[in-house]
Amino acid sequence: MADEDHHHEALTGKQLGTVHFPVSCTPDAQKAFEKGVALLHSFWYEESEKTFLDIEKQDPKCAMAYWGEAMSLWHQLWNHPDSATIERASAELKNADKAKAKTDRERDYIQALQAFYSNSNKADNEARARAYSAAMEKVYQKYPDDHEAAAFYALSLLGAEPDNDTTFRNRKQAGAILEKLFEAEPDHPGIAHYLIHTYDKPQLAQLGLPAARRYAQIAPAAPHALHMPSHIFARLGLWQDDINSNLASIAATRKATEMHMGGEGHQFHAMDFLVYAYLQSGREADALEVIEEVKAMPPMKDMYGMGYDVRAVSLANFEVSYALELHRWADAASVSLVPGNDPEVNAKMYWSRAIGNARIGHLADARKDQAEIESIRAELLHKKKKPEADFADEQRQEVLAWIEYAEGRKDEAIKLLRPLADKETDGISETGGMPIHEMLADMLLEAKRPQEALAEYQTDLKLNPNRFNGLYGAAQAAEMAGQASQATEYYAVLVKTCQGSSSVRPELARAKQAVVAQK
Repeated sequence: MADEDHHHEALTGKQLGTVHFPVSCTPDAQKAFEKGVALLHSFWYEESEKTFLDIEKQDPKCAMAYWGEAMSLWHQLWNHPDSATIERASAELKNADKAKAKTDRERDYIQALQAFYSNSNKADNEARARAYSAAMEKVYQKYPDDHEAAAFYALSLLGAEPDNDTTFRNRKQAGAILEKLFEAEPDHPGIAHYLIHTYDKPQLAQLGLPAARRYAQIAPAAPHALHMPSHIFARLGLWQDDINSNLASIAATRKATEMHMGGEGHQFHAMDFLVYAYLQSGREADALEVIEEVKAMPPMKDMYGMGYDVRAVSLANFEVSYALELHRWADAASVSLVPGNDPEVNAKMYWSRAIGNARIGHLADARKDQAEIESIRAELLHKKKKPEADFADEQRQEVLAWIEYAEGRKDEAIKLLRPLADKETDGISETGGMPIHEMLADMLLEAKRPQEALAEYQTDLKLNPNRFNGLYGAAQAAEMAGQASQATEYYAVLVKTCQGSSSVRPELARAKQAVVAQK
């Protein structure tokens, strides 16, 4: 069992990427430390934590090992540490102080992280993230030749990004730092990884393609390194690349799990991207196969204290997307709630049910579902989860728009959706949602307003290139608007996007007929 718990020791630089991070520890600890940092750069937090804990045992005077463990406990880009985690990390940083780092540089790294974990009861996560970023900026400026300081500072800029910042100020600043580093260290896992995160927006995604093509080659043993390129591929509508990336990530996760390494739950994030890519490229049978596979899996224990079963959440997302993407409104209306899921997940299920019910004319049921969303919104506000409550309110308004439409108040329905669409500046890459521009376009098309519908589809396709329903809808709208050549272009892109699939969707059959007719 001791051997099984230490398989991470067998991982090499060729499997995790190359990191140069000199610290004043023993030679053996130095080698292990750089491996731990490489794991940290690929967000393999379970294994980086084990590595730094091992170093503490090997060399208790290695102050930076305690820094590494504290870094492993904070997952900067996707969840906020709870009070118990903050307390534990703070204790590690106190151990780092007791170990008395031998260089100013090491002390500066430790003090920068203390800026995040100290005074945790007096500042929210965003404020502490900004404090850490400001401290890392000083480290970056003080040691201009330290590429690790530069990489971690760039990551801190992403972690401290203000919500809904459409100027991308932090991202552009991080990108400028990382692009220079990428030229100097093309085999560094963190640099390629953080470039992908930096450019993970529709407006920036093309800039991230070189890093996306490189990262999986740098760290082929790290499941997240194999998945992360799909963030860029999905943004660009490169569905086969997206699929390949996530299949490789899922396989790597399962291999690591067989070797008793941590991170089993990460496969579900990859599956979210995989199912979404299958649905966009006419591979509905493959999507369904993944869904059935996950249904047969046991519940997944909580990850990082986030408080929910990641498998159950993924299943909820899969069920919603499979029904809505295929326009199976009766199925959307009958999605089942998963006991124990977060209120936000249940709101999504009621959202799906309400839209499905509105689309098939079961308006009383749709209104009941809408009332459930409103109740969840109130609950979230009571818990002081304003961003989540605001999102639930958007879902409520989308539902109300479809109810209004079904009741014949088409203009009122369109007026409800338009401001929501105007605020939509981001795309979607995984299951569980629908673009509002596309939703508005569908409504306009059904209301026999094809020119307006075409404009909305075109806006949506800029945010979500090569979406199946966006392409088909744009083709239909162009056709109805008398723009036959443009319609054929959209049909042709759809056919190419689904090349090699065995889809029996009537939309794809119609697209193929239109393309053949123009030859």
